[in-house]
Amino acid sequence: MTDETTPDGARDASPETTSPEMSEARARGLRTMTEVYGFDMSDGPGDFFAHTADHLFAEVWTRPGLSHRDRRLLLLGALTAQGNTDVADIQVGAALANGELTPDELEEIALFLCYYAGWPGGTKLNNVIGPHVARARKAARQASEEAEAGRD
Repeated sequence: MTDETTPDGARDASPETTSPEMSEARARGLRTMTEVYGFDMSDGPGDFFAHTADHLFAEVWTRPGLSHRDRRLLLLGALTAQGNTDVADIQVGAALANGELTPDELEEIALFLCYYAGWPGGTKLNNVIGPHVARARKAARQASEEAEAGRD
């Protein structure tokens, strides 16, 4: 492990940013991040990324007992209660892309959370969900229309 300073003065103690070989934890974390978010994740610099990949995704998200869907449901509830719509936006998109949650389920989650996380929080989540659901439903309609056209 190195203990270097980056050009902006931040401490960089991540072995993976300076070593050509990636640790097992980092590789597992990046694989899990790719599974959770539905797009390829590459390695990143610094302590924050190291903790995110090596601990949160390599250890916490891979623990037995809960599926990624289960963890995402819990995370959406926590994010809604905290008002973190920016992170909820990422989670909603990933849940749809990964097929973990349907548009109808996401809308039901927002309504349910209005009662447990407060109406303003649930409404904010609903506003995040809306554009994702609209795109998903539009894509489903287009796919259905193309399939129908292909049968003719």
